[in-house]
Amino acid sequence: MKTRSFLSARRAMAVGGAIAAIALVIAATGWVRADSADVPSMVVETSTFVNILEVRGEIRPVRSVVLTAPSSGSDLQIINIAANGSTVKAGDVVIQFDTTAPQRNRDQRQADLQQASSEVTRVEAEARRKIQAAEALLTELRSIATRAKLDLGRRELVSKVESEKLELAVADAEEKVNSQAARLEGERRAAAADISIARQKRDKAAFDVADADRIIASLSMKSPGDGQISLMPNFRNSQFSRTAPEFKRGDRAWFGAPIAELPDLSAVRMTCRVDEADRARVPPAAPIRVRVDAIPDRELPGRIEQISIVAKPDFSSFPPTRNFDVTMALDVTDARLRSGMSATALIELDQLPNVIVVPNTAVFSRNGQTVVYVVSGRAAEMRPVTVARRSRDRVAITDGIKTGDRIAMRDPTIEVAR
Repeated sequence: MKTRSFLSARRAMAVGGAIAAIALVIAATGWVRADSADVPSMVVETSTFVNILEVRGEIRPVRSVVLTAPSSGSDLQIINIAANGSTVKAGDVVIQFDTTAPQRNRDQRQADLQQASSEVTRVEAEARRKIQAAEALLTELRSIATRAKLDLGRRELVSKVESEKLELAVADAEEKVNSQAARLEGERRAAAADISIARQKRDKAAFDVADADRIIASLSMKSPGDGQISLMPNFRNSQFSRTAPEFKRGDRAWFGAPIAELPDLSAVRMTCRVDEADRARVPPAAPIRVRVDAIPDRELPGRIEQISIVAKPDFSSFPPTRNFDVTMALDVTDARLRSGMSATALIELDQLPNVIVVPNTAVFSRNGQTVVYVVSGRAAEMRPVTVARRSRDRVAITDGIKTGDRIAMRDPTIEVAR
């Protein structure tokens, strides 16, 4: 057992020494054996380096109509709703809320209206009766006053006492006429006031009925135009999860809640966010290409429309990060696009022509230098290179290698050590 352990230790020391020797050789000469069968390689070419920034976002229409829950009604329970993505025409009922309570309230208001209308009829009839009675009395008093004046015309034929009695009868008759005329005017004003009050009550009851009808009508939300309905998420049913289910039959909505959207997909845009590090790198006139996940066979060209000035916190991750909202207008659209589809935008940050472009996996860092391994036959030479640009998967090199050189795609020193 001791002999076997001693041999294993010597073998491990030998392997370690061999690796150390290989490292010394590489450090001293820059050459290492690289079997092309073990280390993949590529021939470099001169091309244009395009620095691309990839961001994720979603497709949104430029114009859309959002159907929100009405700001009236006590219990906004959905009893019927159109299927998500279904095609509707203008005037079709998209969302139907429960109308039981509003209908009951409307029936009560209708009964109040009928009672108020009956009260107006009664008050008007009573006013007409009183006015007609007062007018009849005034006519009679005027007749009495007329006869008294006629009797006064023969005062020269009677005694002085009888003449004074005739004058007093005329004065009394005229006083009664004036008093009755004032009473008639008062009856007319009182009747007009009573009728006005009764009519105001009737109009108030009619307004309540009309308002109840409006509330009932608002509980049947109709499509303002032709298109495809997109149901909105119900955040009250998310149960603290990151994704909220869409509104469905039986859900209860709150006043002003966005329930469905009718997008106009003739003009669409992409909305996304870029982090603080990339905000300054994105030029306003940068061309973009959008790849929609649901449409993998096509890229949609576009342009940056707006980049927010103020960063907003993003609470989808912890700790929260601060990002900038970016809006991109798409120059062309596709009939298969739908609002809310996930997409990737390829933003062209800059270009560098006439440089050698290699993958990131072919560039390494050795002793503070950026190097590549140029493959020649069964050996690889380590060469320092000058990097002009870097992206997430590409490197632009301006010096150190030339067109036609073959470079290793993986670190050959690791392959030799293996």
